[in-house]
Amino acid sequence: MKQKKMLALTLSQLEQLYRNELPELVDIATNSSNAETFKASLSEYISGHPQAESEAGKQIRLLIEFDGQDVYELSTEKQLPISTLSMLYSFLTRQWEEETETDLYIDLFQQFKRLQQSTAALPSGQKIKALTERWATGLDEDVLLIRNKNKERMLHILVEKIEHRKNPASRFYFKEGLSYEEKLNLVREWWEDFRFHLAMAVKSPTELNRLLGNSLSAETMYLLTKARKKGMPFFATPYYLSLLNCTGNGYDDEALRSYILYSPQLVDTYGQIRAWEREDVVEEGKPNAAGWLLPDGHNIHRRYPEVAILIPDTMGRACGGLCASCQRMYDFQSKRLNFEFEELRPKESWEKKLRRLMTYFEEDTQLRDILITGGDALMSQNKTLRNILDAVYRMAVRKRKANLERPEGEKYAELQRIRLGSRLPAYLPMRINDELIEILQEFKEKASTIGIRQFIIQTHFQTPLEVTPEAAEGIRKLLSAGWLIDNQLVYNVAASRRGHTTRLRQVLNQLGVVGYYTFSVKGFEENNAVFAPNSRSVQEQLEEKRFGKLSKEDAHNLSVLLQTASDPAACIRRFLKTNHLPFLATDRNVLNLPAIGKSMTFNMVGITNDGKRILRFDHDGTRRHSPIIDRLGQVYIVENKSIASYLRQLQAMGEDAEEYATIWNYTEGKTESRFSLYEYPDFPFKMTERMSNLEIAE
Repeated sequence: MKQKKMLALTLSQLEQLYRNELPELVDIATNSSNAETFKASLSEYISGHPQAESEAGKQIRLLIEFDGQDVYELSTEKQLPISTLSMLYSFLTRQWEEETETDLYIDLFQQFKRLQQSTAALPSGQKIKALTERWATGLDEDVLLIRNKNKERMLHILVEKIEHRKNPASRFYFKEGLSYEEKLNLVREWWEDFRFHLAMAVKSPTELNRLLGNSLSAETMYLLTKARKKGMPFFATPYYLSLLNCTGNGYDDEALRSYILYSPQLVDTYGQIRAWEREDVVEEGKPNAAGWLLPDGHNIHRRYPEVAILIPDTMGRACGGLCASCQRMYDFQSKRLNFEFEELRPKESWEKKLRRLMTYFEEDTQLRDILITGGDALMSQNKTLRNILDAVYRMAVRKRKANLERPEGEKYAELQRIRLGSRLPAYLPMRINDELIEILQEFKEKASTIGIRQFIIQTHFQTPLEVTPEAAEGIRKLLSAGWLIDNQLVYNVAASRRGHTTRLRQVLNQLGVVGYYTFSVKGFEENNAVFAPNSRSVQEQLEEKRFGKLSKEDAHNLSVLLQTASDPAACIRRFLKTNHLPFLATDRNVLNLPAIGKSMTFNMVGITNDGKRILRFDHDGTRRHSPIIDRLGQVYIVENKSIASYLRQLQAMGEDAEEYATIWNYTEGKTESRFSLYEYPDFPFKMTERMSNLEIAE
């Protein structure tokens, strides 16, 4: 049966489908006196089935094993009873209630149907190529034509906005006596200045609608107004808004809109959003959920021994826009991250705190990787960023010097990698100016002499439509500073459409950017509208991304080339051509667990009554964790959305659900190994195994 038809079935129609297609299963149910005898008979049936040892057979046995168990669901921190097959028994014996949802029984039908089918063939390279090439990029001529018209319309609106501004102290104002044409030319000139876009950023629904040519629906306007009344921040620059398509024709901009337009669920839950990752909740003087003691819970985030996240008390606590699926929405809600630029300018106390934070890094035995982020690292002013990088450099020098006095086996890890986390190459590429490049070059030159070997801008392009000529120029400048650029993608519904991610990898690779992570959206209710199930992520990994897979040897060789190449973009283009690859599959598909760390190693152990899969996750076995991981064991999570609901959402976006038909088969995942470039280099000495700044209660 075609996917589209199945997704629209009523309960009665679905029950008839079971009777027609799975008569043996229906007979087992009708001949059982209760759910327990049904499961026992089903177990016996599966054991004798020719497909008993197939993936389908093993999956059904797992559902039988967990039915009747309670598991601790970590995102809600509550016990969750699993009754998947008990509910199936009630359904097959016609004991359902009128309001019963169909999605559970659609998913279970697919699981039992797999017993009758051979393994589905993977899509061909030609098929994936066709699905990939249907997506436009921000470098396409027809896209640029629409965007140039957007910009011209916005320039006139911005002239009027400046004329009515009440703040004469702003650097962007009109002197008396200027003609309209002179004002328009000034605004056109200011458009190239990132500070202009921050100053002119849209902060209200009315202003947003005006810049978008009054194209927003009444429903959207009502929702955004409701969000503003709740105190939810809203921030979008003219540049980013000019990327949207308001014409009703031309390119599909859903992936862009999903980042600036809030969903009803996000607005309704704002104010009650909880921290998804347990280590983000810190009490003074107490270790975080990973066991790490931190000098300040709002400046340093940490889950792994080797790496720490530094969030400065600067404008780096703001962003170039608020992403609707932001993983730090909890921090925006608590106002630790915000868009009040004047309040975020570094205070005198920040210099003192920065020294204390550097002391923490200096005295840590295992730390070798610092990610400066926020907010957004590049939102900090150049002077501020230079000061932070200088502080990191001086800390690394002191740590290296102190190591000379320590005996072998007791030496501390030294800093090997420094990263800057920023979405500004996509949100506001004009920020990448000559002074910033000079700062990055200078830091790399001196830091390279003290053992720091990797310098990475960790950015976030969500769609190939964000890769504009301005973004391409920003990428070129960053690479010219000698820093590598890698990309993290949030795999939301719009980005999860067939071929979309392969297209993004393709266009970024051509410019010299390599993939790092493809993140599943965290599954709280506020993200329901943008959540794509983990099965889709695994499907993408095994069906689409496979065409860019590298052998272990090729991955190593490419890593060596990238670390020594003066022109990473040319290096990648040559590598792709030589190896006949359409793109590089260097990113890992993962979910940030509510526990500690990232993983895509899971099994489906149940399905809720509304069709949401219950997944049992293991932690990533390819990297070191805090010792607390040994106590956590496996993690159980209920997904945010059923597979059927996700497919209906894709259909509403114009997708053919049949293209995703194999998604039901992906009931387990395995975390991919890391690309060689992201492995830490060996030290030329034997370091201590002792972990500092760690406190794990007995």
